[in-house]
Amino acid sequence: MNKLRKGDEVIVLTGRDKGKRGVVLSRTDADHLVVEGVNVVKKATKPNPMAGTTGGLLDKTMPIHQSNVAIFNPATGKADRVGIKLDGDKKIRVFKSSGEALKA
Repeated sequence: MNKLRKGDEVIVLTGRDKGKRGVVLSRTDADHLVVEGVNVVKKATKPNPMAGTTGGLLDKTMPIHQSNVAIFNPATGKADRVGIKLDGDKKIRVFKSSGEALKA
């Protein structure tokens, strides 16, 4: 079970974007996430008259490793770890610090 999912609000712990918050847009593979507004790079593109696009520098959001982000806990306003508890026969994600369940 993945502890970080699409739609979760996360905060960056290390690197150039340390302290920034954003929403997980997608998972590229088992270990990398694309987070809104984090790890944005400039990409040079050539013009393509057949497709009607102009060339130049575009902003592109690149994946970031999941070990470099933590889920944001709105109750404390800080980063938190995610644990898993059994609720009957279902697994639910909970904040490690308080034990309260994350939104589904």
